[in-house]
Amino acid sequence: MGKEDSLRGEINPSYGDRITVLSIDGGGIRGIIPGTILSFLESKLQELDGEEARIADYFDVIAGTSTGGLIATMLTAPDEKKRPLFEARDIVPFYLKHCPRIFPQSSRRIMRMCALIGPKYDGKYLRKMLRQILGARRLHDTVTRIVIPTFDIKLLQPHAFSTFEAEIDASEDALLSDVCIGTSSAPTYLPAHHFKTRDSGGNEREFHLVDGGVAANNPALLAMKPTGTVFPGSRDALSAPQSLDYSKYLVLSLGTGTSKTAKKYDAKMASKWGIMGWLYKDGHCPLVDAFTFASGDMVDLHMSLIFRSISCEHNYLRIQDDTLSGDVSSTDKATKKNLKDLVKTGEGLLQKPVSRMNHDTGIFEPVGNEGTNENALIRFAKSLSDERRLRKERFHQA
Repeated sequence: MGKEDSLRGEINPSYGDRITVLSIDGGGIRGIIPGTILSFLESKLQELDGEEARIADYFDVIAGTSTGGLIATMLTAPDEKKRPLFEARDIVPFYLKHCPRIFPQSSRRIMRMCALIGPKYDGKYLRKMLRQILGARRLHDTVTRIVIPTFDIKLLQPHAFSTFEAEIDASEDALLSDVCIGTSSAPTYLPAHHFKTRDSGGNEREFHLVDGGVAANNPALLAMKPTGTVFPGSRDALSAPQSLDYSKYLVLSLGTGTSKTAKKYDAKMASKWGIMGWLYKDGHCPLVDAFTFASGDMVDLHMSLIFRSISCEHNYLRIQDDTLSGDVSSTDKATKKNLKDLVKTGEGLLQKPVSRMNHDTGIFEPVGNEGTNENALIRFAKSLSDERRLRKERFHQA
């Protein structure tokens, strides 16, 4: 990629030493939690490099599932100057404004009925809002590369939309609004999404999508897939089987919180559930909770083992809160009070100690001598800033 690529040239990894990855989990309204974390990170990058610094300037790949896909798109969709449409500090106000209309609250009885006969929410406001904000922007337009998983219910297989593929296959170059709607169409919560694209020959391609959390609620591994020129080496070299050099990666993985420690379900309770029990229990959907939490933890476990095995644990920072309980653990309890409580949860997570998953219990446990998540993010921001400065120097020397 040459110097003429003003958007991505300066952050091309071929000029630096690291491949930088940001991954954001799915979780509905709990996207407020990573939104709060990213606002803090961007503020630290601006302290280092100036007020024009944006998250997208520092990451080679940003992956997001469901609500994480919406955040990834907000951070990378271009404005008229080819700069990010949103700042990270815009994410939380965006959620506070729109979530009550995406997830309008009704009585529990009405929600149970909705869960029985169709999605809890009609999704009309979400679709209209995304169409208006994102307009005609497509995957290839993003200011840095993104990866957003979905699940094609017709083909019964995952489909990951990525800037990598969109640059070489017109049928993959979907509207960003369609990708966001698709990855957010959580079963039982929002309707599935259907749309079409065309390839370079004018042939139609159909997509029948539900929430990406069905396949990869934590998309960190997808972001590290060796595809496209974002990775050092030529495209021809990448076509051959190879091992990824994980020591070159710098990965920030943000969760949206879980309620593991609350232990809100048990076998005695679940043994009595039929279809309705698995779909709706005290404002939650146990079936959706099970597969999204399971897939997220499996990815974190895999990532942790990879980086520990090569003695590069500090290259992988996972920030997650598994102590949520009550309304803040909900995907869609979009009351004014609960949304404000989620903001407090995100702010509180910054002050919690850096933690890693215990591979035996699955519970996050504090790591000694690493300080708080806020301390870790400050160090991470410094690493990102140093890497970008190195690339710019080498870029201008080339």
